[in-house]
Amino acid sequence: MSKRALKTYLSKLPKKALEEQLLELYEKFPTVKTYYDFAFNPKEEKLIQEAKGKISNEYFPLKRRRPKARRSVAQKFLKHFIKLGVDSHLIADVMCFNLEIAQTFSMEKNVPDSFYRSMLNSFNEVIQYTVVQGILPEFKVRILTIYKETQSQKWLFEDEFSKALDILD
Repeated sequence: MSKRALKTYLSKLPKKALEEQLLELYEKFPTVKTYYDFAFNPKEEKLIQEAKGKISNEYFPLKRRRPKARRSVAQKFLKHFIKLGVDSHLIADVMCFNLEIAQTFSMEKNVPDSFYRSMLNSFNEVIQYTVVQGILPEFKVRILTIYKETQSQKWLFEDEFSKALDILD
């Protein structure tokens, strides 16, 4: 069904039928429920703190012995937050947090080359996101601090991290 056909269909429905359909969608589909729960009660700070806790648990687990260190966990949260329309400052904060916790992890553990490639992707994403959202000035110092830490830890792909910073100039 096209958007135009949907608009025509919805405009012909009586208000009561439209309300019933929305309630049915809310009950049947978890994504619709999540959207409306967020739209009417956006506890952004709580969502961000939960995400940071789960990201931190990937690198420094509380219940299991070995860390999984999966970038995909943070990416899933970020994608979800963007879809919900969470404030761009909070999303950029989670992006930076992910890199910072990964740097702390890499100081203590021996990590594979794929870890550094993955973090390079995250670094590029945080720079691009802050530029596109127009919030780079608020995060520039934090991004530079992350970059300096990659240099001091002698992360792989130093040149690529440096090239990513060219956008800042």
